[in-house]
Amino acid sequence: MNIPELLCDQVRRTREWTDLLVADLSGDDWTYQPAPGMAHALWLCGHLASAQNLLLFVRCLDTNALDPEFMAHFPIGSPIKSATEYNWPTPDAVLAKMKDVQAKVEEAILGIDVSILGEPAYGKDGAKHPHYDTKAGAISHMNRHEAFHAGQLASIRRLLGKPFLR
Repeated sequence: MNIPELLCDQVRRTREWTDLLVADLSGDDWTYQPAPGMAHALWLCGHLASAQNLLLFVRCLDTNALDPEFMAHFPIGSPIKSATEYNWPTPDAVLAKMKDVQAKVEEAILGIDVSILGEPAYGKDGAKHPHYDTKAGAISHMNRHEAFHAGQLASIRRLLGKPFLR
C-alpha cells in the first residue's frame, strides 16, 4: 500500500463510521442541539463536507470542489443556529454533498502526485495551521478532524436515545 492508498483508506473508513452514525437519523434528530448554539448533526455533516473540500482541494490542490453557497451554511467559530432560527439545507441535500465530495476526495487522493505531499500547506489566510505543516499533514488531518466530529455525532445519538454503535 502506498501513501495515497493509505491516506484514502483512512479517509474512507472514517467516513464509513460517520455514515453509520447518521444512518438512522430522521426528522428533528438532524437539528437536535444539546444546548443552544451547539452543533447539531446537520451542521456537523455539512461542516465535514466543507472541511474535506478545504483541506484537500483548497489547501493542497489549489482548487475548489464545493459550491461556496453550500459552504456558507457551515462556518466555524460561531454559535450554530437552531432550525427555528435558520433555513438549513435539507438532510438529503447535505448527505448528497457529503457523498459527492467524498467521492471526489478519494479520487483526488489516489491520483495525487506524491512529490507534493511534503510541500507546505497553510491554514486560513496563509498562516501556519496548528494541526499540520505539509500537504500530507492536511490530508491526514482530514481523517482526524472527521473522527473528532464523529464523536460528537455519537454523543448526539446517545442523547437522542439511539443505541450504542460499534
